[in-house]
Amino acid sequence: MTPVLILPGLFGSEEAHWQSVWLHDRPESRLVAQHDWDHPDLSAWGAKLEAELEDAEEAYIVAHSLGCLLIANLAGRPAAARVKGALLVAPCDLPVTERLHPGRIRFGAMPTARLPFPSVVVGSLNDLYMPLDRLTFFARIWGSELRNVGLGGHINVASGYGRWLGGYRTFEKLKARTHRLDDVPQRKSPDLLRVN
Repeated sequence: MTPVLILPGLFGSEEAHWQSVWLHDRPESRLVAQHDWDHPDLSAWGAKLEAELEDAEEAYIVAHSLGCLLIANLAGRPAAARVKGALLVAPCDLPVTERLHPGRIRFGAMPTARLPFPSVVVGSLNDLYMPLDRLTFFARIWGSELRNVGLGGHINVASGYGRWLGGYRTFEKLKARTHRLDDVPQRKSPDLLRVN
């Protein structure tokens, strides 16, 4: 069974958070535990994620908030080839997040490369951490399908997201999409077909 790596954001995900419930409900899931949840550093967090992906060989990703930017920063790196698909829930906008939590985050700029794996971005109309126009913009440039949950805030405990059945359904649809992609025969390059 392909593992599912859970990537929380700033401060981690408390016990009642949907990601923590997901870990309890889904035995194939495991937390990518960071050494410092309170002062995220892209280099340190990225190294931990890449080590987990290497250990897993391949995995699905379920990320929240800053965890979404962590996986988006993987684009262009060899470890991205190990990602089968990613569910990116309530990605945060770094300038907004840094303003709300000054001096805590060292994540550089917003990632802008297209993701080389299937992905779904889930956001809301009233997320304090990501205005809707920016959510739409980043979903488009990452090449992600966009799902809007309406007035869902930051899709966290404060906005009523504990056990999140809609998240499970969205993830299963993403998995089904990756299985269809796996079933498509790969075309051989014309150079490989040439007889000398």
